[in-house]
Amino acid sequence: MPKKYGVKEKDLVVAHVVDMVLTGRLRTGDRLDRNEIAHALGLSRVPVQEAVVQLEHDGILATRYHRGAYVQRFDEYTLREHHELYGVLSGLASARAAAAADPAIVSELTAEITQMRNGCDCRQFDTHTTRFRTTINAHYAGPRLQAAIDSSQTFIPHAFWQSYLQHRDAMLPFYEVELTAIRGRDPESARKACAQWSETMARILMADLIRRGVLRG
Repeated sequence: MPKKYGVKEKDLVVAHVVDMVLTGRLRTGDRLDRNEIAHALGLSRVPVQEAVVQLEHDGILATRYHRGAYVQRFDEYTLREHHELYGVLSGLASARAAAAADPAIVSELTAEITQMRNGCDCRQFDTHTTRFRTTINAHYAGPRLQAAIDSSQTFIPHAFWQSYLQHRDAMLPFYEVELTAIRGRDPESARKACAQWSETMARILMADLIRRGVLRG
């Protein structure tokens, strides 16, 4: 597999393992073959081990002394929990943004919402939702909160959302509500909007995984 320049080797491994789980190639209790992963990606075992450490921290793998790394429980409850945490943690930062209502930040967020409204391409829409969240987190999430937000996103695959044709129609209303809350200095409504869009994301992804037989209906 050709390397993606500008992306850490550890992150390539993390993305690869998560993709294997989300496509059903790895299931609950399966043992991770580190040599096979290293060979498939053309990497040494060092970034594979680094990825295992991160994936264990994120609750996706569990390591057993002298027995290797195994896939943790992956089911509907687990997927919903990851999304719920992402919504709650993002809501903390968004509530802070609403409490501040900094005109410069509101202007940046408004520009991203305008791009979301005007574009129909799902890949571009995903880019602008990412920028919207990054703008809020960069100003209102400290290092610890940002690390927790990053960890909670592991089971939120950008590749899926970049190809989901109803992405804009499904998610834009929640971002509109969140921006209105931030502009109106309404932290609780900003927090609620984050909980709602994360719940919707979980429901849509769940339906796709059930359709593909990765999860049971």
